[in-house]
Amino acid sequence: CYTNDTALRVLVCFNNSMPAQYRLVICCSLPCSDAQHIATATNPLPAAFSDLLPHFLVEPDDVYIVKNKPVTLTCRSTPATQIYFKCNGEWVHQDDHMIERTVDPATGLPVMQVKIDISRQQVEKIFGLEDFWCQCVAWSTSGTQKSQKAYVRIAYLRKNFEKEPLGKEVALDQEVILHCQPPEGIPPAEVEWLKNEDLIDPVSDTNYYITIDHSLIIKQARLADTANYTCVAKNIVARRKSSSATVIVYVNGGWSTWTGWSACSATCGRGWQKRSRSCTNPTPLNGGTFCEGQNVQKSACTTTCPAVDGGWTEWSKWSACGADCTMWRSRECTQPVPGTGGKDCQGLDLQSQNCTSELCPQTKHIMNDLRTISAASGPEDVALYVGIVAVVLCLTLLLIVVVLVYRRKKEGLDADVADSSILTTGFQPVGIKPAKPENSHLLTIQPDLTTTTTSYQGSLRSRHDATGKFPVSNGPLLDPLPNGQHTLHNGKLPTDPADFMTRLSTQSYFKSLPRDTANTSYGTFNFLGGRLTIPNTGISLLIPPEAIPRGKIYEIYLTVQRKEDLRLPLAGCQTLLSPIVSCGPPGVVLTRPVIISMDHCSDANLDNWAIKLKKQSYEGSWEDVLQVGEELPSDPYYCQLEAETCRVFTEQLGRFMLVGESLSMAAAKRLKLVLFAPVCCTTLEYSIRVYCMDDTQDVLKEVMQLEKQLGGRLIDEPQVLLFKDSYHNLRLSIHDMPRAHWRSKLLAGYQEIPFYHIWNGFQRSLHCTFTLERLSLNTCDLMCRLCVWQVEGEGQSFSIDFNVAKDSRPVDADLLGLDNSAPALAGPSAFQIPYLIRQKICSSLDAPCPHGADWRLLAQRLQLDRHLSFFASKASPTSVILDLWEAQHFHSGNLNQLAAVMAQIGKQEAMIFLVTDGEC
Repeated sequence: CYTNDTALRVLVCFNNSMPAQYRLVICCSLPCSDAQHIATATNPLPAAFSDLLPHFLVEPDDVYIVKNKPVTLTCRSTPATQIYFKCNGEWVHQDDHMIERTVDPATGLPVMQVKIDISRQQVEKIFGLEDFWCQCVAWSTSGTQKSQKAYVRIAYLRKNFEKEPLGKEVALDQEVILHCQPPEGIPPAEVEWLKNEDLIDPVSDTNYYITIDHSLIIKQARLADTANYTCVAKNIVARRKSSSATVIVYVNGGWSTWTGWSACSATCGRGWQKRSRSCTNPTPLNGGTFCEGQNVQKSACTTTCPAVDGGWTEWSKWSACGADCTMWRSRECTQPVPGTGGKDCQGLDLQSQNCTSELCPQTKHIMNDLRTISAASGPEDVALYVGIVAVVLCLTLLLIVVVLVYRRKKEGLDADVADSSILTTGFQPVGIKPAKPENSHLLTIQPDLTTTTTSYQGSLRSRHDATGKFPVSNGPLLDPLPNGQHTLHNGKLPTDPADFMTRLSTQSYFKSLPRDTANTSYGTFNFLGGRLTIPNTGISLLIPPEAIPRGKIYEIYLTVQRKEDLRLPLAGCQTLLSPIVSCGPPGVVLTRPVIISMDHCSDANLDNWAIKLKKQSYEGSWEDVLQVGEELPSDPYYCQLEAETCRVFTEQLGRFMLVGESLSMAAAKRLKLVLFAPVCCTTLEYSIRVYCMDDTQDVLKEVMQLEKQLGGRLIDEPQVLLFKDSYHNLRLSIHDMPRAHWRSKLLAGYQEIPFYHIWNGFQRSLHCTFTLERLSLNTCDLMCRLCVWQVEGEGQSFSIDFNVAKDSRPVDADLLGLDNSAPALAGPSAFQIPYLIRQKICSSLDAPCPHGADWRLLAQRLQLDRHLSFFASKASPTSVILDLWEAQHFHSGNLNQLAAVMAQIGKQEAMIFLVTDGEC
């Protein structure tokens, strides 16, 4: 290039591998000689290193953007002529680079460092596509090199924990697990645990262990571990704390050793001595149970007395002169009385003397003769009495022999009659068969037990062939019954209930069975099945047809256990939700599941509960056999949880209960609140009892029976309260009482029932008593309001308004909804659906239908389609569906509705409902 008077040389330097916008153009307004010099200086690399590729001394690392602060990425390379950043595949503008050039003093190579800043807005522009990344590219005269990718992420930490630790009550030395799932965050949060706000260091205290999933494990709970535990999550953004979980380590009381026996209370002869022990080994702490049993024992004792010789008292005064001309005086050997081997008094205790100077000799002779006659007649009278007694004994023995012979002949005749007529009754109890609804084709069919596959020949208990019986002599089962002694009369077992319970309790497995027959039902069943019911408890056992193998006869019982009779293995947040039901004997062979129905008191929301079915093993330990909602069709147990009832399918009899563990504080148990008061009141004091019990029929029945014994009356309709797992107590208070006539003797403003007394479900007849006092006997009208509520939770109130003198209602028996059905029903009378009709329904619906008109549609119409996988695992799905329908509708079943469902399915052409009586 030339100007007017000066020649300019323009030097253009570029690299074809660079984008066009980065090619450098250097214009120099210098003489040609100077420009040549600068062109030579632009390549400072020594000749020995001119062919080296650049290598990175510093590469960009992953970084996080905290809040709105930008982050800086750094890249350093040698030897390098240029370095530029590329982010998400696009070059960063050259103006955004901060460049620094130096020379390595050791090698003389040029070192180039470049930095760029990345803002939050840049990263958010590609939100949802992929992570934001950057890398740098370095050039030398020999080529280029790329660094590693550095990812830029926006850091955050959510506020709410995925899972927070829950408080627990645990026994001493028990393992404790506190679960914690930190909030979502980038980078992932680190977790640490605080104990009463102090950091837990598992290294210094090896009793603590933090798992890889952030749970805290206390290996062996100590008293010092009673504290509030908090899970802390933190990252570079924030630090979050969970709600505190209170761990209470309780100590159950233990008896100390007995003290020595005290000295006998009597210094001479029979007395008492005692010994004692205290509940201090260890002392119960933090709500632990008190020692069971007596703390004092008494025992009879006898102290050897010293020998005492008898001594005479003073002579009495002389008597008046008698007809025999004699007067008398006496003395007694009572001063002291001879004892403990002492000698009797020596001498006469009676003295006589003539009081008329021997003037009555004839009278004296007569008296002597009378004494002689009296002495001679004694032995004859004794012989006469002995003879009379011997005759009476002989007659009594003869009468007993006659009675025994007569009874034995009569028993043999009854057994023969029972065996020959048992099948003609069809197991039909007298007066128990359900009434026939009108206009139902289903009920026109009565099964004939002597035809086709339903025939059953012979008596229920074979007198000679015992091969078909269940081998009850082996294992923990009942002792074999004597041949022909127990047969079924009209569907009922004639065995004495007390005798039946006595036989059960003699077996080792049944030691804890209750002996009260009011809570036990039993019966004898064969392949036709039947039903056991404990009246007014909501507990029943359905034995479907064909559940008992043909040819087998089982004597089966059903009973409800008292909670205090068993040691239940509950810990932490676990609670008993149902009665403890026993059915057996265990070990009987069943070919299809039976159905146990029992009440439960949970809110039936499985999102808030982990409900498990527990079964007691033969050794006495409790095992989890299934978790409700997570059953597998292949399991031997299955559970259908309804709003207030649980149906358990099982092929193994035994002892069962439902146990729940709350997953959140929203989990709630249903409590039934019932108010009772005395029937009559003759004093100024008047008491109101408020029962707070699990909402199950068996507990209500127990309270009603207790109040009937106490002479109580129901004073208001029962109410239901949802009691939540919030660790808050239940409070009861009385209000709006007319102070001019009544006053409360309660010193505090309210009464409280501790949370754990209600939650564990062990307490029987848990109640509070409000003692009121009327100021005058003429005051009979009581009006007030009684409130029951959980602290920081729901509540109920009762408006009390009645006359304490005129209202003499007893305990309201209608509250139980009395169950008038027989406790044991055998054969067809136990079912709504006739046996032959049932067989036809199963054969019609079990086979798959291309249009879906099979058992699946039946389950859907009966609103049982959520159990399809369970039904499908059975040989006859329709039969299991009908079993469940029978269990649900024994008292309220409507065969017309079932017939309508079958008509909707379109199976009336299968002759299910049009079978005539003759065909049956």
